[in-house]
Amino acid sequence: MHLKTEDLMRLEIDFESGSIPPPFSHRFKLKLNFEKNFLNTSLDMEYTHREELTDEEILNEGFTLEDDYHWKGELHNAWVAPIKKLYTQSKWSNKKLEEEEGGIRVLAKDIHGKITRTIPLNQEDWQYEAQELIQAIFETSEKEAPLNVNFLYIDSEKSLEISLTMKFSVRKAVANINGQEKQLNWEKTKDLLSNVFLPDYDYDKVKENKPSKRGTYIDCGDGFWHEFGKGIYNIDSSYDAVSRIKEGFLNL
Repeated sequence: MHLKTEDLMRLEIDFESGSIPPPFSHRFKLKLNFEKNFLNTSLDMEYTHREELTDEEILNEGFTLEDDYHWKGELHNAWVAPIKKLYTQSKWSNKKLEEEEGGIRVLAKDIHGKITRTIPLNQEDWQYEAQELIQAIFETSEKEAPLNVNFLYIDSEKSLEISLTMKFSVRKAVANINGQEKQLNWEKTKDLLSNVFLPDYDYDKVKENKPSKRGTYIDCGDGFWHEFGKGIYNIDSSYDAVSRIKEGFLNL
C-alpha cells in the first residue's frame, strides 16, 4: 500500500543480509525524516555472528574488528527527490521475508500519522539506493573521502588527463579534464564507474608513479596505475568492460 508521496514524512529502511556467512553477514536500519531543507538521517549498522570467528579470520577478509557504525545527522536535500521517486515507483508485498534470503523492509509514515510496513518487490533497487545513502553518510561524516578515479591518455601529439570524482554526499559527479572542471550527469557517470570495477586488474603489472610514456592508463582510486592492454582483463567474455571504460573516459 502506498501513502501519498507528497505526504511522506518519514521512511525507515531495514535490511538483513540473510544466510550470508560472517564476517560478511550484517544488518542495518536507515531512518529518513523529510525536513524542509535537508534529510534528517540516522544509520545503525551491525555485523552479525562474528563470535563464530577468530579475530584473524575477520581481518583476513579485509574487515576490521570494529566495523559496526552508528551515525545521526543531516544529509543534503539532493537525496529527497530520488528516494521519493523510488517509493512512488515501487510495488509492495505483505508477505514476510524469508529469513535465509534476507532483504529490505520499509516503514513509511505520512503527515497525517498513517503508517505502512511493507516489503518492496523491487528489492535490488532499494538495496542499491540504500548503499548509495550509506556512502553519502560515510562522506558526510568524513568516515570516507569521495570516490576518485584518474584516467590518462598519452600519445605522440597530445595527452589527456581526467580526474573523476563522485560526491555521493551531494549526488554530484565532477570531472577535471586537463585542468578544466566539468559537471557530469550523475546517472551516466555511475554507469561508467560500474564498468570500472568489473575487470580483473593485475597488480603485478601496476605502475606506482604517474606514467609519462605513450599509452592509456587508469588509477581506480588506490594510487596504482594500470595500463590498458597490459594488465586489465575482462572477467566476462561476453561483455567488453575494458573497451567501455576507455571509450567512456575519452568521450567525457
